[in-house]
Amino acid sequence: MQAHEIDYQIFGEEMQYVEIELDPQEIVIAEAGSFMMMDNNIRMQTIFGDGSQEQSGIFGKLLSAGKRVLTGESLFMTAFINQNYGKAKVSFASPYPGKILPIDLTQFNGKFICQKSSFLCAAKGVAVGIEFSRKLGRGLFGGEGFIMQKIEGDGMAFVHSGGTMAKKELKAGEILKVDTGCIIGFTQEVDYDIEFIGGIRNSVFGGEGLFYATLRGPGTVYIQSLPFSRLADRIIASAPKAGGNSRDEGSLLGGLGNLLDGDNRF
Repeated sequence: MQAHEIDYQIFGEEMQYVEIELDPQEIVIAEAGSFMMMDNNIRMQTIFGDGSQEQSGIFGKLLSAGKRVLTGESLFMTAFINQNYGKAKVSFASPYPGKILPIDLTQFNGKFICQKSSFLCAAKGVAVGIEFSRKLGRGLFGGEGFIMQKIEGDGMAFVHSGGTMAKKELKAGEILKVDTGCIIGFTQEVDYDIEFIGGIRNSVFGGEGLFYATLRGPGTVYIQSLPFSRLADRIIASAPKAGGNSRDEGSLLGGLGNLLDGDNRF
């Protein structure tokens, strides 16, 4: 199915959102919970899967939705349809601080592989599925497991990342070593595997985990500086414990800091 041609504009720096401009009867699909705002004449409709299997009957729709469950997503997605006679706009926001990456699938041979939960929205006709790993090491220790998301088609798609985004163009045979959680996505030509860091001191005291990802070119790789899992771990570590105070409140400097910033809770 040929994807709808949509125009877009990305706003913001660290808390970005993307504004999609739809022609009459054009449709954009999005993950549940990413909607921000829309013009009055746009209609919202919940659909099974990504909506790219409309002509394959109920079995095709269930298969499409079932694939999404394997990547940790909902059975349903949301379609936004412009029912006006003129252009209309709808906007979607990132779920946490970072950047939105626009992907023109025609420039990536119709396929882009990304980590689970990074998909934000796409033109109607773009298929959002799963990419199985055939390598045992990658499946067991890669952070993303055996399954990653794949985005296929000939339209525009948008994925989000945490923190600052880096783009790396790898030559044939060139290798980039990356923390497993810092990968946003890569083109289908890139060979992705997992490598043991090695060394007892590195493994036990390094604090960087036991494995990192190796990405071998040729191809394009996108890296994020702040994976959501890393951000969540820091928040949990600093959160007040049951029956106690937060971590910095156990010291004199922590108490003074709270007074200075206006936190005078008893």
